[in-house]
Amino acid sequence: MSKSSLDKPTRHAADHSRQLDTQPRHVQEDQASNKSILQALTSAALVLPGLLAAQAHAADASSGSVNFQYSRYQESKRDLYSVRSDLKPIMVDTLHGSGTFFLTDRMKLSFGYTQDTWSGATPLSSVPFASTAGNSAFTRVLPTGEVVSGASPLATGTVTLDRNLNPLRFDTAGKQLVDPRTVLVLSSASPETRSQGDFRLGYEWDEATLNLGGGLSVENDYESAYGNANGRFDFNQKQTSLKWGAGYTSSRTSAILDHDTLGYVTTLAYADQIKSRDSLRILQGDRRDWTSSLGLTQILSKNTLVDFNLGYTHSRGFMENPYKAVTVIFVDPQTVSPDPGDSIRGNLRAVLEQRPDVRNQLAIGGKLVQYINPLDAALHVAYKFSLDDWGVNSSTFESDWVQPLGNGWTITPRIRYYSQSSADFYHPYIVSDQAFTRIVVDEQGEPQVVTYDPKKLPKHITSDHRLAGYGALSGGVAVNKKLTSGIALEAGFEYYTRASALKLGGSGNSGFADFDYYVANAALRIDMDTINFSQRNSQPRSSKHQHHDHLDHGGGHHIPAGVMFGHMLDKPGDVMVGYRFMYSWQAGDMLHGARKASDIDIVNLACGDSQLCKFSPADMTMRMHMLDIMYAPTRWLNLMLMPQFMDMEMNLRELEGRPPPVPGDHEHKGVPHSTGGVGDTILMSLIKLIDLPGQRLHMGLGFSAPTGETDLKLRRMAKNEGGLFHFDMQLGSGTWDFLPNLTYAGTTHRWHWGAQLYGTKRMESKNESGYRLGDIFQASTWGGIHLTDWLSASVRGVYTHRGKIHGDFNTYNARVGPMDFPVNQGGQYWDIGFGLSAAVPTGKFAGNHFAFEWLQPVRDDVNGFQLERKGALSATWHYSF
Repeated sequence: MSKSSLDKPTRHAADHSRQLDTQPRHVQEDQASNKSILQALTSAALVLPGLLAAQAHAADASSGSVNFQYSRYQESKRDLYSVRSDLKPIMVDTLHGSGTFFLTDRMKLSFGYTQDTWSGATPLSSVPFASTAGNSAFTRVLPTGEVVSGASPLATGTVTLDRNLNPLRFDTAGKQLVDPRTVLVLSSASPETRSQGDFRLGYEWDEATLNLGGGLSVENDYESAYGNANGRFDFNQKQTSLKWGAGYTSSRTSAILDHDTLGYVTTLAYADQIKSRDSLRILQGDRRDWTSSLGLTQILSKNTLVDFNLGYTHSRGFMENPYKAVTVIFVDPQTVSPDPGDSIRGNLRAVLEQRPDVRNQLAIGGKLVQYINPLDAALHVAYKFSLDDWGVNSSTFESDWVQPLGNGWTITPRIRYYSQSSADFYHPYIVSDQAFTRIVVDEQGEPQVVTYDPKKLPKHITSDHRLAGYGALSGGVAVNKKLTSGIALEAGFEYYTRASALKLGGSGNSGFADFDYYVANAALRIDMDTINFSQRNSQPRSSKHQHHDHLDHGGGHHIPAGVMFGHMLDKPGDVMVGYRFMYSWQAGDMLHGARKASDIDIVNLACGDSQLCKFSPADMTMRMHMLDIMYAPTRWLNLMLMPQFMDMEMNLRELEGRPPPVPGDHEHKGVPHSTGGVGDTILMSLIKLIDLPGQRLHMGLGFSAPTGETDLKLRRMAKNEGGLFHFDMQLGSGTWDFLPNLTYAGTTHRWHWGAQLYGTKRMESKNESGYRLGDIFQASTWGGIHLTDWLSASVRGVYTHRGKIHGDFNTYNARVGPMDFPVNQGGQYWDIGFGLSAAVPTGKFAGNHFAFEWLQPVRDDVNGFQLERKGALSATWHYSF
C-alpha cells in the first residue's frame, strides 16, 4: 500500500489571494512612461521567475502569453537506521503549460494544463524501532539468477515494553535497554500520472477586474473539480487595491486497497465505505472545500508596495489519506504479570488513519516589496500565519531579491522558513489496553474469536508525518534570460530541509521523519503581445508578403498534424515555438501476423518455448507532449529542439487456459500499469534543397538523445520483485538514434499536396537495459484543399515498417505475457489520416497555427502476437515570428 506523500486536496485548491495588479490594456500604452517603477515592483513581487510553486490555474499576465515549464521534485532517502533499503525515494516529473489571450481590449481567456508523474517509496506508518515490525531485510534469488536484497514493509509484529510503556531492546550482552527510536515503514509504488486542466475568463474595467475560473484534476484513484471567482477594486488613482476571492472544490477518492497489505492493515472503521469490484476492494469517500479570501494592496511610494491577505477554508468530508496507517500496540491485560519488574509484551497492528470530518483553516499574511533604485533591484519580504481547529498552527517567513544583471539577465535568490505544530491527534504510534483478538466461549459453549473494541481507540488518529510538528528551511535561486523581445528562458533550483529540530519553540518529536528534497525546473515564456508590437514597428511588409509568411511558409501551414519536420522558416532570424500532442489507442483483438489470435494460441505460442503466457494486454493508451522550438539562422537552414514528456497506461486481462497462479506469487492484475515522465529529446536540422513558387523540398538530419528512462520497474510486492515494465511502457529507446527525413510540399491557390520519407536508425547495439529497439521506416503522402484562406483539409496515406527488438532485458522481467518478449515487437502498418489545419493571417492572433489529424488503421501485419491498433490523434499549435 503506497501513495504519494503530496497532499492531494490542497494541491488543487485555488490560490484565491493571488490577483492581477495590472491596469486595463487600453490605458497601458498611454501611461507606459509612468509605469516603469510600478512594473518593477509588481512584476518582481507577483511574478517571481523560475521557482515553481503551486501550479496556478491559468496564466495571469497583463499581456497575451504562452508558457511552458518542466520541473523535477526529488526526495532524499529516509533514515531506517541499520536497515538498508533499495527503494528509490519519491520523484515527481511535472509538465505545465499555460496561455493567456485577450479576446478584446478588456476581456481575456487564460488556460492551463498540468501533468505530473510520480513514483518511489513513501511512508505507510511508523513503528518502534525495537519492535519486530518495520522494514524487514531480505535477500532473494530471482528466476534469472539475479540476487536482490532490500527491505520489505512489515506492518505487524511484536514489541517488548517496560512498565512506562517504553520500547525495550536487548543489547549485545542480553540486557534490556529503553530504545525510544521510531522508524518509518516504507512501501513503494509503481509510477502514476495525474492530469489537470483549468481555465479562467477575466474582464477589466477602469477601476476593477473580475475573473471566473474552474478546472478538473484526474488520476486513477482521485478526481477533483473546482470553480473559483476573484476580483479587484482600485481606488486612489490605483494606489490602493482591494482584492477578494471565493472558490469551491468537490473531490472523490476511490482508493484501491492493496491486497498485498489487506491482511496486515485493519480497515474496520471504513467497512461501510469499502466496495468490491472484481477482486479489488475500493475505499471511497467524498470531500468538499469552500475557500474565501480578502486582500489589500497599497503603493506607499514610488518605491514601496505592501500587500495584506486574509484567507479562510472550510473542508468537510473524507479527509483521510487512504494509504496511511497508524500502528497500534495492543496489550492484553490478561497477559500482564503482576510483578512490577516484569516487562510487557505488545502486539503491533496497523489500522487505517482516521481524521476529523471537518477542518476550518484561517490564514493571514503580509508582504513588503521595496524597489532599490541604486541597484535597480527589488526586495520582497513576506510572512504568513495560519491556524486551524486540528491544532496545526504554522508560520512562514520568506524573502527574495530580484536583481537585473544587464543584457537581459535577472537573478533571484530566495530563502524560506516554515514551522508548524502537530495536529492534536498526531502520534507516531499508540498503545491500547486490550487484546487485538481473544477467544471467548459463547452461550452454546463454542469458542469464538472476538476482535478488539474500536471504541477504546482514539476517535481521531494519524501518524502522517505531514501533520507532525516540524520546521523546514529552504533556499533557492532562479535565473531569467530575455533572449529577444517577448521571449524569455527561466531556470530555478531550490533545496529544502525538513527537520523536527527546526520547529519554532523546540523539537517536534518527529526526527525519524526528517528528509531533504530539491526542485529543479526550466521554463519558456512567450509574450505574444510584445512580439506583435515589435513586428508592427519593424520594417513594414506588403500585404502579399504577410500573406506568404502567415499562410504559406512553403506549404508548411497545410502540413498534416501527424507529419513531423514538415515545414521550414523562410527568413534568417525567424523563430517558431510550438506544442505537439499525440495520442494513440490500442484495444480489441490480439493479432498474430494479420489475423486474430485465440487465447489458447497466445498461451501456448506467444511466450516462447519454455513457458506459457498468463496475461495479455486488454488496452493501452499513450500520450505524448512535445515542445517544438525552431530557429532559422539562414534562409536554407533551420535548427530544432524538441523535448518530450510521455505517459502510458496498460490494462491486462487473464487469458483463458492460462496456467494456474503459483502459491505465494503476487501478480500485478486488476490495476492499470502506468508510466510517465521525460521522453527522448530530438535535435534536428532542416536543410532547404529546392524552393520554387508553390514547390519546396527539404531534408532533415537529426538525432534523438536517450533522455527517456528504459529501466522503469513495477513495484515490489511482499518481497516479490515486480521487475521491469513491458518494452512498450518504457519512456525512451535508451540509444542514440539517427533521424533522416525528406519532405516535399506543393501548393496552388486551391490545392496542396506533399510526401515524406522518414527513418529511425539505432546507432548503438543495445541500451543499458540490454536491448535495442528496431529501426523504423515510414512513407506518407497527402493531398488537401483550401476551404478558406485560413482553413484547409487533408487526407493522408501512411505506411510504416518497424523492425523487431534486438537483444532482451538484462535484468528481471516477470514475463507474464506477449508484451514482455522481443519477438512480439514490430511489423508493418497501413493507415489513412484525416486532418484540418488553420492559420490566423491577421489581427492580434496573427502567427498562430493549429492542426488536427486522426490516423485510422487500415491494416496491421505484426511480428508475433500484438494488440490491435484503434487509432491515433495528433494536435499541434505553433507560433511563428
